[in-house]
Amino acid sequence: MIISFILLFANPLAAQAGDPNKTLILMASAIGASLAMIAGIGPGIGQGYAAGKGAEATAKNPKNSKNSTMVMLIGAAVAETSGILALVIAFILLFGNPLVEQVGSASKNFILMASAIGAGLAMIAGIGPGIGQGYAAGKGTEATGKRPKLQSMIVRTMLLGQAVAQTTGIYALIIAFILLFANPLVGLL
Repeated sequence: MIISFILLFANPLAAQAGDPNKTLILMASAIGASLAMIAGIGPGIGQGYAAGKGAEATAKNPKNSKNSTMVMLIGAAVAETSGILALVIAFILLFGNPLVEQVGSASKNFILMASAIGAGLAMIAGIGPGIGQGYAAGKGTEATGKRPKLQSMIVRTMLLGQAVAQTTGIYALIIAFILLFANPLVGLL
C-alpha cells in the first residue's frame, strides 16, 4: 500500500523523466517496484495463520495466553522478513535506482528495462518464505499453548526452521541486487 501511495501521490520517478531513454527505464522501474510488493502475500497469509493459532491457543489455555502471544508475535515478526526485503527493492527502484544513469544504446536500454522489472519479479519468491515462516509461527504458538513449560525449546526450534525457510527469499534479494548493482548482462553486449 505504501508503494501504491508513493506512485500515486509523490512519484519520485516523474521528476526524473525527460530523456526518452531514461523514461523507459523509469517506467520499467515503476512496474518492478509494484511487482516486488506481490511478495507481501506470503507474510500476510503466514501472519494470519499464526494469529489464528494464537487465538486458538488462548481459547484452549487462557492461563498461558501471554506465552502463546509472545511466541506468535516473535514468529509473525520473522515471517514479515520477505515482505520487508521486497519493500527495500521497491524503494531502491523508486528512490535510488542505479539503472537510470546507465542508459545507452537501444539494446542496452532494453536490458536495463528488463533488469528493473526482473528485480521486482525476483522478489515474488518471498511469498514462499512468508507462508512457511508463518506456518512455523502458528505451529509454535499452538505447541506453546499445549505445553507452555517447553516454550524456550519450541521457540528455538521455530526460529531455526524459520531461518532455513528464509533462504529462498534471500536468494531472490541477491538476484535483485545483482540485476540492479552488478548486472552481468550489460557487459554481454
